[in-house]
Amino acid sequence: MPYVQTEIDIAAPRKVIYELAKDMERYSEFMPDVEYVKILRRDGNKTVTRWKTLVEDAPIEWTEEDIFDDERTRIDYRLTEGDLDRFEGAWTFEERDGMTHVVLGVDYDFGVPTLAELIGPILQKKVEENSLMMLRALKAKSEGPGRSAG
Repeated sequence: MPYVQTEIDIAAPRKVIYELAKDMERYSEFMPDVEYVKILRRDGNKTVTRWKTLVEDAPIEWTEEDIFDDERTRIDYRLTEGDLDRFEGAWTFEERDGMTHVVLGVDYDFGVPTLAELIGPILQKKVEENSLMMLRALKAKSEGPGRSAG
């Protein structure tokens, strides 16, 4: 299955960035390709969220389970239903040299082998572009005006 990993350094405290990343319902406010994220259920350190995003103006919808590890500042997610067969991974946040290094890993499968053979590299590029868009938006929100103090 294809795996995409994107990374970015952000000039903001790790906990500030992690808390912003946990606030998924606000993603549509600063991530252009995210139409909405709705919290369907909360249970301790877990949520079930419903997502709608656009990839090349085509909507993709899914429901995922998110697990928040506040001690390690890590978010694990996995698809529970939706337009993909497999979509899971993790966000990690690590302080390095006065910056926070954020990694977003995505393991995915669109579930159509013939389609994957024909346009697999294009799909992988789109997943990578979307992941980078999310990281850059998180960076802009964390470093920009009105950010929370750490």
